[in-house]
Amino acid sequence: QVQLVESGGGLVQAGGSLRLSCAASGRTFSSYAMAWFRQAPGKERVFVAAINWSGSATFYADSVKGRFTISRDNAKNTVYLRMNSLKPEDTAVYYCAASTYYGGSIHYTSRYDYWGQGTQVTVSS
Repeated sequence: QVQLVESGGGLVQAGGSLRLSCAASGRTFSSYAMAWFRQAPGKERVFVAAINWSGSATFYADSVKGRFTISRDNAKNTVYLRMNSLKPEDTAVYYCAASTYYGGSIHYTSRYDYWGQGTQVTVSS
């Protein structure tokens, strides 16, 4: 069982930056691939970024590539999402998720076993 708690969301102007954190409970954090998804009002939850167990591999949605960076610290049981050059269209609730799988379909929500409660990110124009 893994419990995930996100933090770091808030209100930021377009062009600004935020860093989200996701703290995981349990001693098996390093056994899970981790990801960030986001969900805008009235829209489906969509993939943002993923990182494998060791942090040696990452994968990004095209919409955030070059602006967002996912990283993890297994000693702290935490995964991060650094978001730069934020745009109003990045406004959403951001969720972290954990999976025992890391592969070609890592962008599907169905691949994930555990989810956090979400943190709101609002980007003003």
